[in-house]
Amino acid sequence: MSDALASELVRHAYLEGDFLLRSGKRSKYYLDKYRFETRPELLRPIGERIAAVAREHAADAVRLAAPELGAVALAAAASLAGGLPFLIVRKEAKEYGTANRLEGPYEHGECVCLVEDVVTSGGALLASVDALRSAGLVVHTAVCVVDREEGGADALARHAVRLRPLFRASELLAQSETVLRSGGQRQEARS
Repeated sequence: MSDALASELVRHAYLEGDFLLRSGKRSKYYLDKYRFETRPELLRPIGERIAAVAREHAADAVRLAAPELGAVALAAAASLAGGLPFLIVRKEAKEYGTANRLEGPYEHGECVCLVEDVVTSGGALLASVDALRSAGLVVHTAVCVVDREEGGADALARHAVRLRPLFRASELLAQSETVLRSGGQRQEARS
């Protein structure tokens, strides 16, 4: 893969070490979403790609949806790039104000395309699918920046949701070797 965006993701967000993932698994590498979601020069093209994948694979979607907190910047970037409004799916309903679990307007029966940063087991997305479907929305497609290829796509498929990654971990890991050979440096976990 000779994708400039993949190279930049690796250069800025790929970390090596001993990491505990949200899924409870341990990993020798980590893709730090905040290192690519907080950089406009990466967020803009990622948002454009998410919007393009949503148009191609979720053409019936009338809005995007993103679990808080990590995927909200991605959904906002994709919303700006593609023109679809988006919802924010809270982990739980807030206890004040409107007490909503879903933030943003929507109509019962609308189709939404989920957006996520990095998918390992698919747990955060499955919780979002449940929340969206409980509110009467239709979900059958999710777009993520990176699929770690550790069961998330299969878990989502068991709930009739197709995962469409921009990149697979195996592609980025291969890219990491290319970046290192071309003079890139391994990122430290705390830098």
